[in-house]
Amino acid sequence: MTTTTTKILSGPLSMFGAKVQIAALEKGIPFELTMVPFTKDDAYEPKHPDVLRINPVKQQVPVLMDAEVELFDSTQIFEYLEDRYPTPALWPEGIADRARARQLEQKSDEVFFPNVIKLFGLQNDMQSAPAVAACAACARYYGEMEVLLAGREYLAGPYSFADIAFYMAYIFADRKGAGMTDATPRLVAWRNRVRDRPAVHAVVDPMMKFLASEGRGVPAFLQR
Repeated sequence: MTTTTTKILSGPLSMFGAKVQIAALEKGIPFELTMVPFTKDDAYEPKHPDVLRINPVKQQVPVLMDAEVELFDSTQIFEYLEDRYPTPALWPEGIADRARARQLEQKSDEVFFPNVIKLFGLQNDMQSAPAVAACAACARYYGEMEVLLAGREYLAGPYSFADIAFYMAYIFADRKGAGMTDATPRLVAWRNRVRDRPAVHAVVDPMMKFLASEGRGVPAFLQR
């Protein structure tokens, strides 16, 4: 019997932890999942001792423990998993294509998602100037991705970590009032293709059940 050495520490509403979980499932990597304590104030308390030890500054999940390797940050964890488990690949094959895919993953986290963060706490004031501006920025990004999807099913050509990253960021955008519209039909079709992948269902469905159990809204496209 093979012993599972890979451990992932995540949280019930961790967008970045979900990215790592989905990637591991897509690659067929056996892992032990630990969900750290979560409070109704959207805080991960008390802090898990392994999170404090491995990520002492940010004190955030996800954290990966794999024998002598201990990592934090979803992108760094993914790169490690891609190196250790290269098949099936979740980056495109060519050097230039991989670079473009990595840039898309970075933009999801650092360009798109900051606009979503601005919407946190504004659900009762969506006509305010900050909320309108954040939604407009999200819509512009959707338009950019719509153009990118012309003639392809996924953002970087083959399905990749870039798709996983943007899909998870989008779920939070939709929750906070910046969902897609029929102005981007290719992007909506892309969203539904990613949603229907078994690995994505396995991670996102429990997250949506947690939201529902807390009386929080679940995006319409994820309601069963």
